[in-house]
Amino acid sequence: MTKYQTTHVVYFSPTHTSEKIARSIADGIGIGRRIETDLTTDQSTTPIEIKDALTVISVPVYGGRLPMVALQRLKRLKGINAPVILTVVFGNRDYEDALIELRDTAVELGFTPLTAGSFIGEHSFSRPDLPIAEGRPDANDLQTAASFGRKSVEKLLQSAQIKPLSVKGNYPYKTRMVNEPMAPVCNDNCYACGECIEVCPTHAIHISPEHGQITTDASLCIKCCACVKVCPNAARIFNVPFAKILHEKFNTRKEPELFF
Repeated sequence: MTKYQTTHVVYFSPTHTSEKIARSIADGIGIGRRIETDLTTDQSTTPIEIKDALTVISVPVYGGRLPMVALQRLKRLKGINAPVILTVVFGNRDYEDALIELRDTAVELGFTPLTAGSFIGEHSFSRPDLPIAEGRPDANDLQTAASFGRKSVEKLLQSAQIKPLSVKGNYPYKTRMVNEPMAPVCNDNCYACGECIEVCPTHAIHISPEHGQITTDASLCIKCCACVKVCPNAARIFNVPFAKILHEKFNTRKEPELFF
């Protein structure tokens, strides 16, 4: 195996696509001891030191960049003797500058990029009538991720010294999109069970003490639609025109891209 006895898996994954990819990569790595750090709803600022561990970091892509909230939470990490496998997960449109941004961020945090890849996950705006990469990552994607983990270990074993890793993307990174604050809303099927509250990465959802109804602070919403996908009663709705455009223009299956 390798001199590393621990795999440390880190992810920000509101709808679990990045989490699935990260875990499959870790399965492929095959080290028995695994630590997981889920940053999705963790607003703590306590530093997280990752030392002497083969690390996997996986995050989604929002508009061709890393989500700001994910980037902020990643900056809690400090890598010490920690080669890292980096992955971004996008909704079948494009990942643009997200992967190079993740690589640069990892270097700033003390990690040594070993390999990197882009994978496809069901788009946050996907819904039954307008599917966008529905069901992904699927079995083939997860197989590719596990194989990627194994091949990353092979590279580590063969490398006396890890050379700087080249990935697709541009610097300066593309300008972040600034959109009007929007958030999913509840329809009459909502009975305020609170499941949406539990999964919101920014804790933007609350139960109104006055009326006992679900309310959402649109200024905090990152449009991940975790609340929409987790709702047991299909009571959370987020209808945006962009979903139809994505469904129509980006329905040809894309495949993972890997960098060694």
